[in-house]
Amino acid sequence: MAVRGIRGAITVTVNEEAAILEATEKLIRAMVEVNGVDPEDIASVMITVTHDLDAAFPARGARALPGFELVPLMCSNEIPVPGSLEKCIRVMMLVNTEKSSREIRHVFLEGASVLRPDLNSQVK
Repeated sequence: MAVRGIRGAITVTVNEEAAILEATEKLIRAMVEVNGVDPEDIASVMITVTHDLDAAFPARGARALPGFELVPLMCSNEIPVPGSLEKCIRVMMLVNTEKSSREIRHVFLEGASVLRPDLNSQVK
């Protein structure tokens, strides 16, 4: 078994609590589903937001998912690089898995699909 990183990102259209929480839940649910992850196998989840998202801690959206009550979650701000994608939530999920790096499916939704088209699993 190895620890593997699963990347994901999603954008929201407004800086509102409900939008941030719903988007985070949608993204993490998709990451878990396409990779067949059991929350018991998640070592930790790091969530970053761009500077224009401060209406809620996105970890609250993840915490609403079944089995995430004890998963270690941490929120942080993304580096504010000029011209970078706005209103974006990024996730790095570390999981214990038998899968190889090539078998991991990364998930980029909504406007974040432009970030890594080479890695995007095309989850809708």
